[in-house]
Amino acid sequence: MFKINQIILKTVSLTLVLPLLFFGCRKGKTPVDEIKTIKDTGEGTGTTTWTKDKVYILEGFVFVNEGQTLTIEPGTVIRGRTGQEENASALIVARDGKILAQGTPEEPIIFTVEGDDLIGSVPTHAKGLWGGLIVLGRAHLNNQSGEAHIEGIPVTEDRGIYGGMLDDDNSGILSYISIRHGGTNIGEGNEINGLTLGGVGSSTIIDHIEVISNQDDGVECFGGSVNLKNISVAYCGDDALDVDYGYHGKIQFFLAIQSSETGDKLIEITGGEELGYGLPYTLPQIYNFTGIGRGFNTGRKLISVSSNGAGKIYNSIFTDQDLGCSIEYTEFEQDSYKQIQRDNLHISFNSYWNVAENDTLEIFRIMAEQGLDVSAQEEYLKIYFSLQNNDVTDYGIGESNNIYKIGPNTDIFPDMAPYPDTWFTNVSYKGAFMNNNWISGWTLLYEDGKIIF
Repeated sequence: MFKINQIILKTVSLTLVLPLLFFGCRKGKTPVDEIKTIKDTGEGTGTTTWTKDKVYILEGFVFVNEGQTLTIEPGTVIRGRTGQEENASALIVARDGKILAQGTPEEPIIFTVEGDDLIGSVPTHAKGLWGGLIVLGRAHLNNQSGEAHIEGIPVTEDRGIYGGMLDDDNSGILSYISIRHGGTNIGEGNEINGLTLGGVGSSTIIDHIEVISNQDDGVECFGGSVNLKNISVAYCGDDALDVDYGYHGKIQFFLAIQSSETGDKLIEITGGEELGYGLPYTLPQIYNFTGIGRGFNTGRKLISVSSNGAGKIYNSIFTDQDLGCSIEYTEFEQDSYKQIQRDNLHISFNSYWNVAENDTLEIFRIMAEQGLDVSAQEEYLKIYFSLQNNDVTDYGIGESNNIYKIGPNTDIFPDMAPYPDTWFTNVSYKGAFMNNNWISGWTLLYEDGKIIF
């Protein structure tokens, strides 16, 4: 039982906070008449509504506890107090808690760092200044216990446990949300992702999410079955999209951009830590991904599939990355390479440009421990590229002089994979965009002026 204390709400007069915020230029032009500092000493936020006429400062880890519902109005700005380790700030929706945060293109909900006036006081590429947004649910994981403790939260905090048996679990709604400058470090190698989803179920609605300049991954799904649509991740310090622990949801229309200075893989798929178990497999269905990498001479991979992970990646466009797709081969019977033979791993109907020097024989490679003979597997992957209807094609997408072109230069796309069910929007193009510039008007990425369509 958590200690029951009152959440501290400190109301600060406008005359004391004018240096902090420039109210007249915030998104939605809503006057702000109050700032509330939220500190959770055990009982969570309670069932409440955060409104756009106030600014909310997160001081430390703030939870939406079991049985509570946090509603956030369109146009509301939530700021995390700066700090590392025990002083990190984040908003965490615990299992059986719920968040209802529905912004609009005109009035997105913004999560950022304290002191961000939204008009340039924080540089676009600034990272690790606060924590991030974490949502936990009761959907399946693939570890033996069926539960885990989410990374980024101290293990002494019981509200950080996620996972269960309810694949259709409902943690609420996130729509038109911009998450900026997060990823603070709570310990060595333990940063917070921009958006962390742990065991989140398929009845949760998540669409139109921006993560920009996070120190760790942009979006990470630890198990669960939640579906994601219209996601933009830019300038993060690690992977753009990371899925593991048996995640088996659907993803469509995902934009990933890495700066030349930071970032690792565009997509990382892993099975989990318990290789002898690993069921159900990590098996995302990813369609219409546009990925722009860091460029050349970085030694970075485009996609990594390992630790018994599998998945399906279709109708996507990848550009500007030194190395291509890495698939792990081991002596275990369920490794990621063998998932190809089991029809669980398909990286198909995708287009590549300026990846692995445009060499179709090098875009797919084996990753293995030193000493294993992988010559036969390497030869198969060279054939696999063409067998899976992949191609090397320049659609005009990529980076030039620090400007990112995200729209294709044609509307003709041969060799498209069919969409498997009605959740997916049935489109006739590869990548995340055609005549649907869905990042315009509500993302910092677009407002920054470095995107052309």
